[in-house]
Amino acid sequence: MSYPEKSRSNAWFLLPIFFGVIGGIIAFFILRQDDPHKAKNCLYLGIVFMVIGIIFNILVAASFPNLDSGFDVNI
Repeated sequence: MSYPEKSRSNAWFLLPIFFGVIGGIIAFFILRQDDPHKAKNCLYLGIVFMVIGIIFNILVAASFPNLDSGFDVNI
């Protein structure tokens, strides 16, 4: 069944920006019938931000090779 496409607000892009892939999935399921193009873009944006976050975490973790579990704290 084809639904008539109606334009939705661009504020929906804030959901995947702030909540990553979870926000992209939520926006996708809310927008998929009204604006399928914007729904797919929100999902893709959430996936892109997830990948950027993973890469950033790997780079940050690699920059601290001498991190010990005790942090030199004597108790």
